[in-house]
Amino acid sequence: MAEDLIPEDVSDFVINHIDSIAHLEALLLLRGNPDESWSVDNTARRLYISERETANVLSRLCSLGFLMVEDEVFRYACKDPELEDMVGRLETLYARHLIPVTNLIHTKPSRIREFADAFKLRKDT
Repeated sequence: MAEDLIPEDVSDFVINHIDSIAHLEALLLLRGNPDESWSVDNTARRLYISERETANVLSRLCSLGFLMVEDEVFRYACKDPELEDMVGRLETLYARHLIPVTNLIHTKPSRIREFADAFKLRKDT
């Protein structure tokens, strides 16, 4: 089964830290280029997503301790060896088992809830 390809600790990491494919791609992009500085604009162009979504993704990665930001420029700066190891393991799994990893991200309970919420009828006040 495809889910068996992702170890439980990596699956837990994804569920708790990775909100979208763009989120994962941004993390891996900046991790793969730690000496480069990334603006929202050039990161958005590289990931083919909007600047608004990119700003949200980069902000979240900062709050999780993966990035640092100075003067609106982002850099990879994970100081936690356990998190760094986990990101490395996730990167390897993503390269080898793209579909199971993306399926895990797309089927996160919060993602399903967000999707369902989009169809709720809201009463205007």
